[in-house]
Amino acid sequence: MLAMLAFAGNSLLCRQALAGTSIDPLSFTLIRLCSGAIVLTLVLRLTSSQSSPRGSLKMALALLGYALGFSLAYVQLSAATGALILFAAVQVCMLSVGLWQGDKFTTPQWGGFFTAMAGLIYLLMPGVSAPPVLPAALMSVAGICWGFYSLWGKQAGQPLATTTGNFLLAAPISLLALCIPGMAPDWDWQGVMFAVLSGALTSGLGYAIWYHALAYLQPTSAATIQLSVPVITAILGVMLLAEPLTPRLILSAVAILGGILLVIRCK
Repeated sequence: MLAMLAFAGNSLLCRQALAGTSIDPLSFTLIRLCSGAIVLTLVLRLTSSQSSPRGSLKMALALLGYALGFSLAYVQLSAATGALILFAAVQVCMLSVGLWQGDKFTTPQWGGFFTAMAGLIYLLMPGVSAPPVLPAALMSVAGICWGFYSLWGKQAGQPLATTTGNFLLAAPISLLALCIPGMAPDWDWQGVMFAVLSGALTSGLGYAIWYHALAYLQPTSAATIQLSVPVITAILGVMLLAEPLTPRLILSAVAILGGILLVIRCK
């Protein structure tokens, strides 16, 4: 549960920083990745003196794509909407790759998959309470990047060492994003504080706790537990950020999370 709170905290901290302070999304991403790299390196050294960071360029680029899309999207998306789109995109990406590689769905799984897709389409359909198109697309890209990062991470082994290495690679590469025309760096102490907390606490320590917990969880249980992240984000968004819960968001969340739960549980 601590890891799920940390993952939800990423959305809350990012949204609060970009909506409530003057920090720009690219600077937030850079600080988040750098502080996450520092904390993960310390955790790796303390918990496994024999392991060293072992990232790869493709995984580092996927991590950077996720982090950039995440920050850029949260300039306009609410914490709950962003978390739901991100989670849906991650799951659809991973399930689609599985189907492409030969996984077979049962009839209930197909029903769950199409229910989740219908919920995502309903959330993104034009309307008064629909999220803005570009931020929603950016969050979807972030989810797809994280989906591929997760798939590649399963093959890499030693998840803590791999993630540490990828953060160490992605952090310096993210400096290039500051060169994007029209995106001048803008920092303030509150925004920097939120970015450091996001990188060090909810990313660095959150991932470390999650990888430790995975050793004691079945894959199906781990996937099911992650369904709680958008729900926790929505509840805390209402409590801490005074965000509204629209009927569209509630109905789409029920369809997306219920559909994905059906796919997972019918394996």
